[in-house]
Amino acid sequence: MDALTVLASAAFGSTAYLTTLSGVTWLNRQASGVKFAGLVVIGMILCALVGTIADASQSVAIGFIVGAGITPPVFRWILQRPRPVASS
Repeated sequence: MDALTVLASAAFGSTAYLTTLSGVTWLNRQASGVKFAGLVVIGMILCALVGTIADASQSVAIGFIVGAGITPPVFRWILQRPRPVASS
């Protein structure tokens, strides 16, 4: 298992998670017809992506799963951090 491949795949899994989250958040603000069609398209893209990754090497699949699994808690932690107040 190549460590660099795992790391690159983890970054790709993280990007896929954040892109999907952004797309679904945007779709939730749209009309019902657009929302349904958009969710179907996102689901089809994710299925194709996961299928392609599953067909790749073991290190790619492990990295993608690790990246997509670690991203949600880290993303929530980043959103909950207190922001520094700018002084004048």
